[in-house]
Amino acid sequence: MGLFERYLSVWVGISIILGVILGCVIPDFFALVASLEYAHVNIVVAVLIWLMVYPMMIQIDFSSIKDVGKKPKGLALTLIINWLIKPFTMAALGWLFFKGFFADWVDPQSANEYIAGMILLGVAPCTAMVFVWSQLTKGDANYTLVQVSINDIIMIFAFAPLTALLLGVSDIQVPWNTLLISVLLYVLLPLIAGVLTRSTLDKRAEAPGKHTNVDNFVAQLKPWSIIGLLATVVLLFGFQAQTILAKPQTIVLIAIPLIIQTYGIFAVAYFIAKRLKLPHNVAGPASMIGTSNFFELAVAVAISLFGLHSGAALATVVGVLVEVPVMLSLVYIVNRTQHWFD
Repeated sequence: MGLFERYLSVWVGISIILGVILGCVIPDFFALVASLEYAHVNIVVAVLIWLMVYPMMIQIDFSSIKDVGKKPKGLALTLIINWLIKPFTMAALGWLFFKGFFADWVDPQSANEYIAGMILLGVAPCTAMVFVWSQLTKGDANYTLVQVSINDIIMIFAFAPLTALLLGVSDIQVPWNTLLISVLLYVLLPLIAGVLTRSTLDKRAEAPGKHTNVDNFVAQLKPWSIIGLLATVVLLFGFQAQTILAKPQTIVLIAIPLIIQTYGIFAVAYFIAKRLKLPHNVAGPASMIGTSNFFELAVAVAISLFGLHSGAALATVVGVLVEVPVMLSLVYIVNRTQHWFD
């Protein structure tokens, strides 16, 4: 685990502070960046999201799908949590807190946007950081690839309609064209580019069956991926600087249901994994995949649907801040409970 992954929450925290400061010092710059849009998609943010997503897509080995039948229970657990439980519990928690508990503290329009941001996080299962969580919990790397590959295929077809369904239930108008463009731009195209890149690099490998070229290329892209993530956080919090300073309690209000959701989903997934008698190196990653989010996609779609300055975008960015330290605590729990699965 590299320096960046080990202290990811620190770097994200520094980027948040920097973004807020710059948003107050040079607001005209952020206004200019915000104006660079095409079809409701911000060009600068799109480039940064691609910097994050593309290297991660290269790491996905779709040839590993042929091994899915060897351990079907772990995959079934991940898919059930990701697509039948998590999106709906996230929407329910958003509605419960911002239409119920926090109704007196948040205006109705902001409440709807915060709920929308939470829904986008809930409908986007983890694609990237899951490899880190799997490694930290001594998970089966090949099986993790299978789970991620299947999730990505499902996400291409399920993300847009499921998001539209849940946003519609929350009385939020959904521009389908923008949503479909976002899925195409941030999931399908990077996925195709990643598969083609991986195939090309593997063909040039000196040792057949080895992925040395892929590993080396991803290592070269890693600094750009880091820059993409941190620059995105700086921009997002720069756009939201005035709101954050005016309502600092908003960050806390958004974080509360997100934290409850993360620990709750993990508890359900880990309990089921134990009942299914999954091996620890499958149970750990399966639960972590079902718990974490593809926050890059959620942030991008929130910006596309609701705008750079929206509450939905802010909620997805808070998701980035919350996820890393919470997931690291879950890594600790998984490693400390290995004896449960012996």
